[in-house]
This record gives sequence, structure tokens and C-alpha cells, in this order.
Amino acid sequence: MSGALTDAPGATPTPTAEGAPLVQARDLAKTFDVSAPWLNRVIERRPRQLLHAVDGVSFDIRQGQTLALVGESGCGKSTVARLLVGLYEPTRGSLTFDGQDAHAAFKTARGRVLRRRIQMIFQDPYASLNPRWIVEHIVGEPLLEHGLISDKAALRQRVGELLLSVGLSPLDMVKYPHQFSGGQRQRISIARALATEPQFLVCDEPTSALDVSVQAQVLNIMKDLQRKQGLTYLFISHNLAVVRHVSDQVGVMYLGRLVELAGKQTLFSNPQHPYTRMLLDAIPKMHDTGRDRTPVQGEVPNPLNPPAGCAFNPRCPHANARCRSERPQLLALRGIQVACHAVEEGRL
Repeated sequence: MSGALTDAPGATPTPTAEGAPLVQARDLAKTFDVSAPWLNRVIERRPRQLLHAVDGVSFDIRQGQTLALVGESGCGKSTVARLLVGLYEPTRGSLTFDGQDAHAAFKTARGRVLRRRIQMIFQDPYASLNPRWIVEHIVGEPLLEHGLISDKAALRQRVGELLLSVGLSPLDMVKYPHQFSGGQRQRISIARALATEPQFLVCDEPTSALDVSVQAQVLNIMKDLQRKQGLTYLFISHNLAVVRHVSDQVGVMYLGRLVELAGKQTLFSNPQHPYTRMLLDAIPKMHDTGRDRTPVQGEVPNPLNPPAGCAFNPRCPHANARCRSERPQLLALRGIQVACHAVEEGRL
């Protein structure tokens, strides 16, 4: 496997790609109660504290496509990932998968069938694999748990096929996770996620813990699998260079909300939201070696006490009185979706 990223097109669209999206999130929100214990609040006369980790996120993902979510740490990307796979229940909003209410289905007997179709690749391959299990048990567990295979010989054969599909050898089945490098461990995680033959994979920064050359190998494997199997991805990353190679659409998140949602080419060539522009300006460019790069100014506000109006207004050079008092909505403007008063009013 070459260490260089290939910029091949995504999976061949299927007939369903022309109809309804495979995944539809509408006004998804998740609030965590991070208050001090009740007695402390009574003694210190402090109110309850609520953290709005995700606050009204909406998007569609068509079959065979990749939506990438980007943003600084703490913006709610991983919470969205956990909402989509059912690890968290939303405080508000809905998630529709292939025409059915996913969170309602997760609570019923149909939930097991749905979980086979939706899988997740976690960020840290050192923490997401059981160090006491050999690879055969790690990759084979989903097959046994969902009753897909019960025969031991058939299980070993299927695990070997899954390992081959991610560039490993069937001989690796008898090894433990500590005997592999970081990139090889993440390949094992991908093989485990593919065991139930899912349609939708939620990838929570799957390459952030890996070296750059190893990142390229893992990303190429994921893109090859998408082309061959028609997989649909939600890809979460803070690395815009990676996002540019793997995504079809890009959503930019800030403090729990989507501030811009556009096709990859549109977003990278003509970003609209000031925060998106700030993120892209911070990327080193090969042909701009003599130009000063604009760093991302300021810090993300405290999510327990977000600013009034637009959450980005304390860091935005275009903020005015309206930005400081009225929260912008995600509007469809000029072929993209953007939540910005300055863009809406034509001030940029």
C-alpha cells in the first residue's frame, strides 16, 4: 500500500443515492447535566449547569457518500458521532436511517438489526481493542454477537477474509493487539467494524493518533472499501488536509452548531463563514511560502457560558450589533448552507 493519498472519486452512486438520503439528522441536540451535587448547590446557592454539547444539528448523507465534520476540539463532533450510533440518546431532534426512526428502533427488538447496519471506528486504536483478546476474537465477536456465524471453522475463514480486506494477513489472527503498530491496530478496528457488513460507518478521527504516512495508508484502505462496498461515511476530523481527500460534503461545527455545510470543492475554493475562512487560512500551502499565514484568533468560549447572539462573534472581525444579540440560523444561500449574519447581509 502506497503511503501517498489517492484522490480517487467516491463510490459509484446506487439507485437509492438519487432518492431519499440514507441518513437524515434533523435538529439533533444533546444536553448534559454537569451540575455540582444537589447538597453542594443548596449550600452554595448555585443553579444547575447544563452543557449544550450539540445544539440543533441537521444534515443529510446519501448512500455511498462521505460527510466530514470539522472544527476545533470541544465543538461537539464526537457527540454527534455517538448520537448517530445510538451510544447517546438525543435531548431533542430526530435521526432517520433508511427511512426509519433510528433512535426509536434502537429501543426495540429491531435495534439489533439496525446496529448491524451502523458501525463505528473509534479514534484511539490503542484503547479501543481489548488487550487480552487475540485478533480472531476481536474481529469475530460481532459475528458471534449478532448470530451471523456459529461454526468455528467458518468464523476463522471469515475473520481471515476481513483481515485480508484491510491489508493484513490471516496469520495475524493468533496475535494480540500489543504485537501490532498503531496503523495495523486501526486496520483491525476497521475489520471489526466491517464484520457485520454495515452500510454506514461513523469514523471518529480514525487517523488522528497515527503518523502521517500511516494515515495515508489507512485512508486509502477506507476509500477503497467505500468504492467496492458502497459504504456511507460520517468522517470526523480536525485535519482539513485529510478532509479534503476523503469527503464529498463538509460540515463546519462551532460550539455545538453547524456554521457552514457545503460540497467539498465549494467549501475549499470559496468558503463563506468567517470561521471556515480562518480555519483554511491556517493551513500551510505549498505555493504560498512567502505569505504570512493567519492564525486562528482567540479561543473557543466556555460552552457552559456561551456568548449571546452568534457564538463566534467575540473572535469575528465582521461582527456587529446584530451578531452580538441575535443567533444566526443555518440558511441556504448561493448553493450552500451557512449561519452568518455577515454573509446573509453581504458584508463579507
